[in-house]
Amino acid sequence: MTILAIDTSNYTLGVALLEENQVLGEYITNLKKNHSVRIMPAIQTLMKDCERVPADLTKIVVAKGPGSYTGVRIGVTIAKTLAWTLNIPLVGISSLEILAAGVSRYFDGYVSPIFDARRGQVYTGLYQYQGNELLAVKEDRLVMLTDWAESLVEAGKPILFIGNDLPLHQATIEAHLGSQAIFAAITEHNPRPSELALLGKDKPGEDIHSFVPNYIRLAEAEAKWLEAKGKI
Repeated sequence: MTILAIDTSNYTLGVALLEENQVLGEYITNLKKNHSVRIMPAIQTLMKDCERVPADLTKIVVAKGPGSYTGVRIGVTIAKTLAWTLNIPLVGISSLEILAAGVSRYFDGYVSPIFDARRGQVYTGLYQYQGNELLAVKEDRLVMLTDWAESLVEAGKPILFIGNDLPLHQATIEAHLGSQAIFAAITEHNPRPSELALLGKDKPGEDIHSFVPNYIRLAEAEAKWLEAKGKI
């Protein structure tokens, strides 16, 4: 089994190749650049360096959101096209789950991955490893950070916050949770595409034609259009 993982759902662009239980290679950048221009060359470079060709692939795993509307759409579109062209399974994984997976298995508490959603809002969820399985204790959501922090006060365990957007929100989190809040080191904030591949390794494929991203909320332009039409 040779899995190609693709994540363009946020500023971090990541691709990885997982073969059986070995990470053959991964490519990660955390740059505010056009993913639509950079993602295919990144995949091609990784495949070439790992001496693999498209026919070797047996599954595509993609970060399906939430995150940047455009970024999520780019990754999902490429993943669907590759899976359909190669006639191999496609699996989608929560972008927040990928971020949580990198640290959860080694942390005795809950993990709250954070993506900024502007206007005091964040995309987040609450995760914890039980045995060898990463569980969503609270499902992914779009929420005001103050409401989220207040809801975690009664969690009864330390909570590890992780994500490149933490500097925007750390003071608010500390104000509500104090020493209950722990913040990941800077080297842990980028979601690992190899974790994405591992999360999707044993999941069944989804219907390629009906597979859609999980934006959690409508794109701003679409929301405004619907509001103007009186539909929301």
